[in-house]
Amino acid sequence: MSQTDAGWGAGPSARYEDLAARFRPAFAEIRATAVARDAERRLPHAEIGWLKEAGFTTLRLPEAAGGHGASLPELFNLLIELSQADSNVTNALRAHFGFTEDVLCSGSPEWRARWTERIGAGQTIGSGVSETGEAKVGQFDTIIRRRGAERVVDGRKFYTTGSLFADWIHLSAQDEDGAPVVAAVSTRAPGVAIADDWDGFGQALTASGTAHFAGVVVEPDWIKPDPARFPYAMAFFQLVHLATLAGIGRAAAEDVARLVSERRRVYSHGNAGRTSDDPQIQAVVGRVRGNAYAAGAIVLKAAEAVQRVFEARCAGADTTAPAALADVEVNQAVTVVTNLVLEATTGLFDALGASAVKEGLGLDRYWRNARTIASHNPRIYRDRIVGAFAVNGTAPPREYRVGSA
Repeated sequence: MSQTDAGWGAGPSARYEDLAARFRPAFAEIRATAVARDAERRLPHAEIGWLKEAGFTTLRLPEAAGGHGASLPELFNLLIELSQADSNVTNALRAHFGFTEDVLCSGSPEWRARWTERIGAGQTIGSGVSETGEAKVGQFDTIIRRRGAERVVDGRKFYTTGSLFADWIHLSAQDEDGAPVVAAVSTRAPGVAIADDWDGFGQALTASGTAHFAGVVVEPDWIKPDPARFPYAMAFFQLVHLATLAGIGRAAAEDVARLVSERRRVYSHGNAGRTSDDPQIQAVVGRVRGNAYAAGAIVLKAAEAVQRVFEARCAGADTTAPAALADVEVNQAVTVVTNLVLEATTGLFDALGASAVKEGLGLDRYWRNARTIASHNPRIYRDRIVGAFAVNGTAPPREYRVGSA
């Protein structure tokens, strides 16, 4: 069934349905096992493998490089569909798609060619940016030092989402002099240890735990020539979270509609002989679905702004203004999309009553996952950023920490 036929609206391009058709069988398999995996805390190694086999991880590469040449709106619409199947898998691939954008926008032909080849061959990249403790803005406790002719890294990273499933870790660090260093470190290098110690109540299958680096030798070609991120990094990484939320909303809407249609019991004070005919229950289902629809539409609109920055970069134009405007558009979307999906994943329980909290249904994971995603880079700051732009023309911050997103 097409996205249009499902009532979610047309995709972002004329070819979108043909592109999405390549991946929907994998999405369907992933969704079929999502509830059981969540209950068993079974990490999605196989599911990510299915996506790699289908070429999903090469979406943004040019077709000549083994990719699909997908635009950013196409990518984000596909991430909504993947999140509808399992938001954990989307989050686990977030760093990979961000690294891919770094490769596409790199000013180094050698770096771009090397990593285009690796990504085109199916290799994936996880996150090694965030740190806990007293790390200051613009600094890292993870240090890459010289040891004779070699460079080695020591340190610890947290929120290393996706790295347990990946071939490489995108590492942000600094050298002995405090200068930023960005590298891609092999997950199989001696001294690398990745722990699945994420204990959050949501997004439990993303392996968003700790990565330790103990005297890891960093090969020269692993170090990025320019440590700066791609110009739309802030907007991109936040928009992945919003696409994830939109997908959670769609899944919640479809599940509550299905469960209401199957329900045989009725409330003693209900308005019809069948729950599916009760106008108040129908209104709850409709509100959940409306929220999910609006969330997805907002994500695709914001994705157009990010695409404009990418096109400016490819044209060799100054990206300062379009990147700032893309940040504004995404920041404007954060509170609205977050509120829509949190309301939807809470309100769905009103349609089913106590039956909705049964473990076998797994409906609670929608709220848990949405609440967890919404806690990243909290929305409380977003309205202030947008207000400062609207009132004073103040551009949003470009980075919260050197090399980070």
